[in-house]
Amino acid sequence: MTGADFTLIATLLKERSGLIITPDKGYLLETRLGPIVRERGLASLAALIEVLRQPGSDALKNQIVEAMTTNETSFFRDSHPFDTLRKSVIPGLIQRRATRALRIWSAACSTGQEPYSIAMTLKDHFPILGGWRIEIVATDISAGVLERARSGTYSTFEVQRGLPIQMLVRHFDNVDDQWRIKDELRRNITFRPINLLGDLASLGTFDIVLCRNVLIYFDQPTKTRIMHAIAHRIAPDGVLMLGGAESVIGLCDAFSGVPGLRGVYGHAAHIPPKPASWLNLPVSAVS
Repeated sequence: MTGADFTLIATLLKERSGLIITPDKGYLLETRLGPIVRERGLASLAALIEVLRQPGSDALKNQIVEAMTTNETSFFRDSHPFDTLRKSVIPGLIQRRATRALRIWSAACSTGQEPYSIAMTLKDHFPILGGWRIEIVATDISAGVLERARSGTYSTFEVQRGLPIQMLVRHFDNVDDQWRIKDELRRNITFRPINLLGDLASLGTFDIVLCRNVLIYFDQPTKTRIMHAIAHRIAPDGVLMLGGAESVIGLCDAFSGVPGLRGVYGHAAHIPPKPASWLNLPVSAVS
């Protein structure tokens, strides 16, 4: 692949998704775009790029962006955030929500393991929410992974990654050597195609936003843009949860870290001056 070829792909990804790919990650192009090369009956990645240069290649551009932005995921990935939701964040919100409504956004949800993990957490640990209006909105830029997520169907290999056997038996049905999540968990989840660089206003306001392991793929200006946009989608006392390698420090002054909760951020003007006792409630207090 020539330098000009790489630049063409890198520019396309940056403009359409914000994804930054550097020359040292060039091997990802061969790995992720190889199936497209074969599907189109082309001889090589270079031949694919020649097609990309031609007029009327929007469908191919979309296909390339989808292939390059589909990321690895698993159930209850990096278990710490789900422990924090269960032990602190959700109990605090239950105490404060007189409306008996809870909205959660799973941004860049990929094939759906994160929103389904959230749904299982709510079902198993918070019976009090049975009478609440619960909505989990799961979004991704890729229509292909969203279709998989909507189906709620996973291979044995996929459900074995991070999902305890007791939860598998309780929340999934075995169908034709696949595992399909039960309808009672799927009905509160809405999957929507959303580009984080686009207008997010249509999503409404959320009590919890999980945007984990997403910012690491963007440059600093793009991270700042996304963080400011997300800030407008979070309730005044709501929270943002980022991945273990991510932070808002130096990116966005709209958020401050919630004391005592790693990876959890609230609106800067609403962070209590003392440790966040409103978040650190025992599960027994609300279940």
